[in-house]
Amino acid sequence: MRSICSLIFLFLSFLYLPLFSVAQDGSITAPTSSAAAANYSCDATKCKLPDCNCASVNPPGGLSPSDVPMFLIYTADDAVQSYTIDAVNQFLAKRTNPNGCPVKMTYYTSLNYTNYTLVTDWYVAGNEIADHTMTHVGTPPADEVNGNLIALNALAGIPFSAIKGFRAPFLNFSLDTLRLLKQSDFTYDSSCSASIPVTDNGTDAFWPYTLDYGLANNCLAVPGACSGQPVIPGLWEFPMYALFDQRGEEGIHLMDPWLDTANGENTPDDAATLAYMKSTFTDHYKGNRQPFGIYTHPIHLATNYPGVAAPTSTIKMINQFLDWAQEQQDVWIVSNEQLLAWMQNPTPLSQLNDFAPFKCSTPQVTAKICNGMPENEAGLLSHCDFPDFPFFTCYGCPTVEVSPSNPNPPQQSVPGQALRTRLPANCSTPFWDPIAAQCLCTTSDCAFVDNSRPIGANNANLTGGGTDEDNGSSSASGASATNSFIPFNAGRTKMAGSWSMVLGIGMVGFVLGLAGTFGRL
Repeated sequence: MRSICSLIFLFLSFLYLPLFSVAQDGSITAPTSSAAAANYSCDATKCKLPDCNCASVNPPGGLSPSDVPMFLIYTADDAVQSYTIDAVNQFLAKRTNPNGCPVKMTYYTSLNYTNYTLVTDWYVAGNEIADHTMTHVGTPPADEVNGNLIALNALAGIPFSAIKGFRAPFLNFSLDTLRLLKQSDFTYDSSCSASIPVTDNGTDAFWPYTLDYGLANNCLAVPGACSGQPVIPGLWEFPMYALFDQRGEEGIHLMDPWLDTANGENTPDDAATLAYMKSTFTDHYKGNRQPFGIYTHPIHLATNYPGVAAPTSTIKMINQFLDWAQEQQDVWIVSNEQLLAWMQNPTPLSQLNDFAPFKCSTPQVTAKICNGMPENEAGLLSHCDFPDFPFFTCYGCPTVEVSPSNPNPPQQSVPGQALRTRLPANCSTPFWDPIAAQCLCTTSDCAFVDNSRPIGANNANLTGGGTDEDNGSSSASGASATNSFIPFNAGRTKMAGSWSMVLGIGMVGFVLGLAGTFGRL
């Protein structure tokens, strides 16, 4: 019988999450920078990859646009729950990149209403987990940022060193926020917007760059930014690239653009949104190939959120766009972590067969351990039945709910059971058994199978797969609106009790690169 705590959790999450998401939509209404406000200067003779990169509209490493991939970045923000993961998977689960590997994305995770075992599963499936503060606070203090790191490591088993990126809630940050990220050993921030079309003179649509010579974005929005400030050597800025409708700069869109009206109309129109997504993508693709971003709050696209009608038309439109984009040559859907690896080592299209961060390696673990691989975990998860937001975890329940002042409380003791051991710095998440406190592999040549395939000879036919049920690709007109993927909860062995029917934890694939094995702290 479902506990009262679980019912309270469901009520609170269903009641508050939509309101919460609307409040933090990340929209912008005008350019946030200009060339004059940026007053940017960088010495390219001293600023050299992999540790330094000047803000530039040109691809890194001296490559010509025709030699670089067209990167499509897909991100999601906020709590991780089964319905938010499903909202991502309806677009990405069946897609592959030109090398046959499943596409990856970045999830900027905040902790209110988050189910930690889903974070573990999503990470072990090869996706990037990044920091979005504990309780979703704009211009956050240190305990919000660092507490998120600590809790994700303790309760989701995400290695400290794997949490490389940060995005500020509401996209509200200060120069001190960026300095804090450097102090906390983050590699990049992605809170700035590129708000001038790539086709305009003086565009701020720069490839990712480091802050050795200050910011070149958000110069009109963040006090003290630009004109060489802040100087934070080695910290990368990954701009969020805006989209533009027929009005150009006056028709600017950023996060969840399908919620916006377009072209001066009074109501959102999926056809108009699809048109300007395609036109903005084309401007990037035919220009200097700066990355193109789809930045989402997945709650707006959920199909299984009680009492809320599924946005079927919008879902179909987004899949149509992604199908169309993947029909273009050399398009890769990647996480910001993968893009970072490429930025630090710019690799031409002709050599991508050997580029390790784009490969797909499946961990070979058959032992029945609690490790983010659902078929291994039946009966092993801890149910942490807190009244505000209960969750499951492989790593033992805390005695009290986590908070910025106490992000890693002592572990609850369970009669007849030993305390579980948190992930150590020298073991990768899928190989760690927190119950036996044993790492099944401690070397760099752990048991992985490389599932990538050679890219077309001489870079021919470099397209990825779409959503078609039969062959993995489809035209825009044939894209399925819903049910074109296996729900995230389909792969999870049913846990005892009806709570598992609500959270429906699962996994799409078990793809992982052996990364983040050495701790940050």
